[in-house]
Amino acid sequence: MGIISVEQTDHLYWLGRYTERVYTTIRMYFRSYDTMIDETADSYRKFCQLVDIPDIYGSKDAFREKYPFDAENPDSIISNLNRAYDNAIVLRESISTEALSYIQLAIYEMNKAKISHSPLIELQRVLDNLLAFWGIVDDRIDSEQIRNIIKAGKRIERMDLYARLGVETKELQREVHRMVPRVERSGMKYDKDKLELIIRLVEEPDLDYYKIVNEVETLI
Repeated sequence: MGIISVEQTDHLYWLGRYTERVYTTIRMYFRSYDTMIDETADSYRKFCQLVDIPDIYGSKDAFREKYPFDAENPDSIISNLNRAYDNAIVLRESISTEALSYIQLAIYEMNKAKISHSPLIELQRVLDNLLAFWGIVDDRIDSEQIRNIIKAGKRIERMDLYARLGVETKELQREVHRMVPRVERSGMKYDKDKLELIIRLVEEPDLDYYKIVNEVETLI
């Protein structure tokens, strides 16, 4: 493949970010789904605060229904999955029709989950389809740069979300070491000083999660 345009790079990068955003937020939703049924306090409010989305829900029951499935809510899981599809569709020739099909299947399962009495089953299939998508990216895309741009977006998004959610130090350190080579090999313009600073920040005994998020968000 020849030179990758700025527009195509942007689509590839955000395809990586949105697919990862859907994957990680569904996993977080899994962890809180059963807890929210029995709790007296509304822990979903803390989640909204951590991931920096407005609390438009009013109750834990509304959150459990609307956060995954409300396509009119720009912060919902389905809205982010639709954005992943919007980027994937214009990249069909670059990423292959097969890769695109797994994003389409993920949307299909999200729509099934919305009307299901046991939505976690269909949501697990959404995760499975995203994993299959990433597998196809590795197996079918010949361009190393295209793979690296998608995966740089994926790793940056994961670092952003993990820092916002305050995951433990070892997990952040693991993700930094997975993110760095993807960014360096992506061919995208990035701030080398910020990348080095992120590496140092996750090694600090007392993590400054806010600063890590800020540096990750302004890395590219």
